[in-house]
Amino acid sequence: MTPATKLLKKVKIEHQVLEYHHDPKAQAYGLEAAEKLGLPHEEVFKTLVVQIDEKELVVGIIPVADHLSMKLIAKAAGGKKAKMADPILVQKTTGYVMGGVSPIGQKKRLKTVIDISAELHKTMYVSGGKRGLDIGLAPKDLRQVLNAQFMDIKAE
Repeated sequence: MTPATKLLKKVKIEHQVLEYHHDPKAQAYGLEAAEKLGLPHEEVFKTLVVQIDEKELVVGIIPVADHLSMKLIAKAAGGKKAKMADPILVQKTTGYVMGGVSPIGQKKRLKTVIDISAELHKTMYVSGGKRGLDIGLAPKDLRQVLNAQFMDIKAE
């Protein structure tokens, strides 16, 4: 069990846990998860941590095949500029390793924005808190447990 799965059980949110054998040579962890689990790319989401205006860390959750718009995530977070957060800072703040960062059960809960496309799906999949582990749950349940908001944050 990871902090993510423990939290979902504790708050009684219906979810499924999917495991696959992670290839350490994989370049794109989210795409690897979608392919190994046989899931459509648009239903599998990656968790990206950005730094807003050189201060606040914010989580952006987008489909694995897409790119995060730094302009849109900054605006969604009420800032001017966003950049990818330093991996060491991400690990220290979330408690998760890169490629296994779950939006759920982080050491320090960060402001979170889920791409609006998630609302199109009955189930969405996010990292379960380690490489090779994904969690499937309803987008509204993810929003609820994270106190997140749905906004357009994908790059066109």
